[in-house]
Amino acid sequence: MNANDGSWSNHPKTDDTLRQAVEMLRQAERVAVLTGAGISAESGLPTFRGAGGLWEGHRVEDVATPMAFHRDPSLVWRFYNARRAGLRKVQPNAGHHALVKLEERLGGLRFTLITQNVDGLHRAAGSKQVVELHGSLARVRCTGCWAIADRGQEELPELPRCGQCGELLRPDIVWFHEALPGDVWNQAAARACQCFLVIGTSGIVYPAAGLVELARGVEARVIEVNLERTPASDLADVSLLGPSGHVLPRLLEQL
Repeated sequence: MNANDGSWSNHPKTDDTLRQAVEMLRQAERVAVLTGAGISAESGLPTFRGAGGLWEGHRVEDVATPMAFHRDPSLVWRFYNARRAGLRKVQPNAGHHALVKLEERLGGLRFTLITQNVDGLHRAAGSKQVVELHGSLARVRCTGCWAIADRGQEELPELPRCGQCGELLRPDIVWFHEALPGDVWNQAAARACQCFLVIGTSGIVYPAAGLVELARGVEARVIEVNLERTPASDLADVSLLGPSGHVLPRLLEQL
């Protein structure tokens, strides 16, 4: 089977695992989903880990930390303004839209979408119950008065400043070496579910990766959708290996 095309869906073994996943979803009273960079990569957004973690010769860790911002805020803002500009060229893909349909089918009280992505593509597709673990490229946060504002995809200056207090703005992103906001983590971790989908994530970035273990701890069935096996595969009841834009619509068709 080639995980990068549609051939996975014609393989008998894949049909069996797909049926198992469908049955797990049907039996679940509540469903939670964790998505990572893989689902956005199918819309054309770069996965920095997959590219060696480099941007213009800089390690991503060197432009996405509080220390980097203190040392060279212009460099950090160049990186994030480039990412914001990239969002104007992409659209949600079939995987994003399938998750919207799953939410509509289950209803808001039975469904939660938790994402490590900061690109806003889930909301753009129409998802409503979204927990953004690592923040959003659309938002800025003041380093002085801590006011948060949604600036959408508008172009920002090289060093944007707060309209209220004049201090430097930073992206409202959880950087390396920063803790997740407590309220956001509680929204993600406190969701009891009977079925947990892990989609397009390497399963190595904590604390988000720990959500799979938490799901197993409450005896939820775990369905993985990834191009290849990951550390999360050993915790999954079913692994569907293929692009989420192919796998998820097929899953929804059979529900």
